[in-house]
Amino acid sequence: MSNSQRVETSSPLEINQLSHHFVLENGEELRLFQFLNFVVEKGEIVAVVGRSGAGKSTLFNLISGLLKPSAGQVILGDAHNGAPGRIAYMLQKDLLLPWRTILDNALLGVELYRKTTEDDRQRAVKMLARYGLSSVENAYPASLSGGMKQRVALTRTLLCDPTVILLDEPFSALDYETRLMLEDDVMNLTKTGDTSVILVTHDIDEAIAMSNRVVLLGGRPAKIVMNQTITLTTQGERTAVSARGAPEFHDYHTQIWNGLRMNNVTHGK
Repeated sequence: MSNSQRVETSSPLEINQLSHHFVLENGEELRLFQFLNFVVEKGEIVAVVGRSGAGKSTLFNLISGLLKPSAGQVILGDAHNGAPGRIAYMLQKDLLLPWRTILDNALLGVELYRKTTEDDRQRAVKMLARYGLSSVENAYPASLSGGMKQRVALTRTLLCDPTVILLDEPFSALDYETRLMLEDDVMNLTKTGDTSVILVTHDIDEAIAMSNRVVLLGGRPAKIVMNQTITLTTQGERTAVSARGAPEFHDYHTQIWNGLRMNNVTHGK
């Protein structure tokens, strides 16, 4: 749940004139963002890329309400039914509670805002089964591999029915096949328009395959130096696999890679 401001907006998330700085031990101000403006539309997946230290994780902390901005607004729009919007934040670490079973860990996000029901448990059971975790739903996190734990963390995130999902390098610990499957699941989640996603990733291929738009952060204070709409021609439905085979894919990859190089980035694939 976020403590972002509730102001009437037609978009799930708006960032207006966002500024943030840290004060160093010597008293100097380190300005991370200054007058940053950013909008996420309904059903949109936005991938955020940038050099290490560009402020991507700090931006997520500001959006989620874990940090209070020095100035500016983070505005969370309402859900389609008029209820308050909800942000779910999936960190790089799975953060599973070791004393809870896998099923109970999956339900934790729901528990944070309301009492769980039998329907919630059945949804969790089905989602865990989809990710190959049926045999461990009553086990504890210590018995799972890193990739399995990350699948539980994604299940926990999706079960919250959020209006905005923040994904911070969510699939980096997974094998390639599982990674593609979960990319598809996130893409499918946005098709109704009820959920939007902001994805931070170091994988340019993943950013292009999954997103409707790729935003490149650069400079200090950080600003948006590229805001590239992604339009891919695929045979049949756009999936994580078909997107990578689109004729436009290579050109987008080159454009984003060159943008990263111009910002002195040493970046992964």
